[in-house]
Amino acid sequence: QVQLVESGGGLVQAGGSLRLSCRCSGINFRFAVVGWYRQAPGKQRELVADIGSSGWTNYADSIKGRFTISRDNAQNTVYLQMNSLKPEDTAVYYCHTEGSPSGMNYWGKGTLVTVSS
Repeated sequence: QVQLVESGGGLVQAGGSLRLSCRCSGINFRFAVVGWYRQAPGKQRELVADIGSSGWTNYADSIKGRFTISRDNAQNTVYLQMNSLKPEDTAVYYCHTEGSPSGMNYWGKGTLVTVSS
């Protein structure tokens, strides 16, 4: 059974930092592409960043230079370090991966990040 469990969300002032964690189980983590998405109220879910098995990374333009995605294969965990947070970063942040070879999408339940001005 695939499980993605996010943690690390919370309330922070603008300019502050948070680190999100996504612990994965039930997948061959070493070979998995894992991504962070977010969904703000009234908006569509959007990709924030993802990371491949070799360590390649991809970032949304809106967070480049402020957020860093990383992975720890020994802990089956992907992290999202978020610095210089802005009120517009307020959203529920979700962890995502895709099963192989099924292509099935797996999502965590999400963690809420609230940035106050």
